[in-house]
Order: sequence, then C-alpha cells, then structure tokens
Amino acid sequence: MKKLLLPKGKILKILSALFFFLLLFSLSFTANAQISKKNKQTKFESLNIFPYQNKHVHSSSIIELPNGDLLSCWFEGSGERTANDVMVKGARIKKGASSWSKTFVMADTPGHPDCNPVLFINEKNKLFLFWIVVQANRWETSVLKYRTSDNYEKEGAPEWNWQDVILLKPGEEFAETTKEKFKESGRSDLSWAEYAPRYENTVYEAAKEPKKRETGWMTRIHPLTLQNGRLLLPLYSDGYNFSLVAISDDDGENWKPSLPIVGRGNVQPAIIQKKDGTLIAFMRDNGDEPGRIMISTSKDNGYEWSAATKTDIPNPGTSVDAIKLKNGNFLIVYNDIENGRHSLAISISEDEGKSWKFKRNIEKAEKGEGSFSYPSVIQTNNGQIHVSYSYHLKEKKTIKHVAFSTGWVKKGN
Repeated sequence: MKKLLLPKGKILKILSALFFFLLLFSLSFTANAQISKKNKQTKFESLNIFPYQNKHVHSSSIIELPNGDLLSCWFEGSGERTANDVMVKGARIKKGASSWSKTFVMADTPGHPDCNPVLFINEKNKLFLFWIVVQANRWETSVLKYRTSDNYEKEGAPEWNWQDVILLKPGEEFAETTKEKFKESGRSDLSWAEYAPRYENTVYEAAKEPKKRETGWMTRIHPLTLQNGRLLLPLYSDGYNFSLVAISDDDGENWKPSLPIVGRGNVQPAIIQKKDGTLIAFMRDNGDEPGRIMISTSKDNGYEWSAATKTDIPNPGTSVDAIKLKNGNFLIVYNDIENGRHSLAISISEDEGKSWKFKRNIEKAEKGEGSFSYPSVIQTNNGQIHVSYSYHLKEKKTIKHVAFSTGWVKKGN
C-alpha cells in the first residue's frame, strides 16, 4: 500500500491551527468557569417558606440536617402571649429542592401559647426543639420546655421520643451578681418614674426572690457547642429585662444556670466563641436610648459574664443573631436602624467583632411598608449562609428564607 505523505510545512500549519484552537477552548472554558464561580459567589436566593397568610407568624429557627436538608420552625396563631391558639409549626426543604414542604405542627400545648421555638442538633446527631409555654398569658411566668428526636429526616414532623421541662435554680449569687454588675455599669440615674424606686433597685429586689429567678426564662437563639464540648443555651427574661445561659456538660441531658448577664435591657443573646476561648454575646437592646446592639463577655466558658455594654451598632429593640463562619470571621444579622423593623442587614467582621468591614441589606423598605425581623442564621456544610426571618407586610405575613455567600455580602448594596 502506498503511504500518503504530507509536506512538512503543511503538517506544521495543521499542528499550529490545532494548538491555537485548543488554546482558545481552554481560555474560554477557564473564563466561563470563573464567571460561573463569580456568579455563584454573588448569588442571592429567596423563598417564602409558606404562602402569605393573615395569622401572626414569628420567631423562626433554621438548621441543616445531617443529610443536607433544611428544617425550620416558628410560632403561629392569632397573636402572641395573649393568644391561646398559638402553636409551633414547621417545614422542611430537601437538599437541592426549589420549594419548602407543606407545614406541620411541631409542638402544641392546648389552651396555652407556645412561642419562641429553637432548633438544634447535638454532637450525637440528636435533634432538639426548645420552646416556651406561656402560663397566665405573661412572658415572665413562661415554662421552658424541650423535646428530642432521633428520627427526623423523613417527611412531615420529626418523630419525638422524649419531652421534658428544663428547671433552672439560680442561687443567692444571682441577686448579688445583679447588684454588683449594675454598680460596674456606672449608671444609677434610670428610674421607672419621678417618685418610683430606681430601676436597678427594683430588679435587685426581684432577684432575691427564688420563685421569680427560677421562672420566666425564654428561648430565642440557637445553642452553641464550645471547643470543650459544653453546650450553652441562650436565655432571657422579660421580667428582669436581662439574660442568662443554661449550661449542659452532658450533651443536653441536664442543665444548670450561669450567673446572669446583667444590664439594662440586654436580651436574646447570640453567643460566639473567639479563638482564645473568650465568649462574646451580642444582644438586643430593650433599654434606654440610643438603641444599640449590646455585648457581654465570658472567660470561663459561659458561667460568669461581664456587665452588658452598648456597641456602636444600631438596634431598635429587635432580635439579633450572630455566628462564627468556617473561616473564623464573625457574621451578624440585625435591624440596622434605631427606629423600626423595615431594614434588615448582614455585617461581617474580619477581626472578631472589633470592626464590621462589610455590610449589605437583605431587606429595606419605607417605614410602615414592611417589618423584617427576628432572624435565625446558619452556615451550611457547603459554605452558604441561610437566614430565616419574619416577613410581615401590611395585610400578609410569612417566614422568608434567603441563601447567599459571603461574597454576596462583600459586594455591598
């Protein structure tokens, strides 16, 4: 057979053309991959967990399950503490799905409001639901309850296998700490009225009463697992208008109280552990103006806390949530204004809360046009940030779920 031979020059031209084509393809593929990666890093996704309705829906909590699904809960009814039909509802979304499931009941105490639910999964992959049952329709007499499940990845509500009440018994040191920390704060000029006892004296007298200091502790924010395995369940009291932490050293089997986190209106703590082990609690400001996010620190794994002080971050008396990201940065979700709930923002700190370099709004509307509040935030295993929050418009309400990356936040408004 006769061989087909090409001139050497023609072979070189073919090889050069082939090389040029492969180079263009490689550059195009790299560019498209970079664009795709950039789009993914700046993508923002938003879903209503359920259709708009007229019932009051509020105080959600969201977690990632071991299989990658998300589970959320909230309280729902004709009101809050004065509405006896209020119950805890929930829904789930499968990993990669584009819509949430139908809602289902997570907890319902007949004849009593069930409020402020919080979801958590411990180191043994046991699911916890913490919430409060309001007695006598008063926040300060609420009962702290929890239930657990080992079978929670199927459709519908988790299969609960245990339920109990968490009883905390703060001792006499509770009252003394209250008095001491008020002195540390350097303020003694606040009073209920011109001729009424001073604010701190009134709270101190209540702190000396065992019944008052053992009841009314309420949930709001996810528990935190410390570096040593200790669990901290953030709590607060509308009676004392400050906070406390329930501590468990056996993965949630038993709980004991910390000393109080004392201040004038510091409630609903969200706790982060710094690299050196110090804890910092970011809290809602229910105290005097100007409204600012309040902070307190603990250097002994959550038992003793500094007197709460104000930061420079605005807070209109609304809940704030905070987490430490996988890269060590801090992230907070909060209403970034002094008056109202019509603006909800994300901020990121690269120096453990000393400064907040990046900020972007999730929601922003004219005052009176919407209320966006009580965020619950997590970072899932794939690095995405997920936030659920109360989304209230004039005639309709839902719980909204948004997902984004830290790149989206850093891009700014």
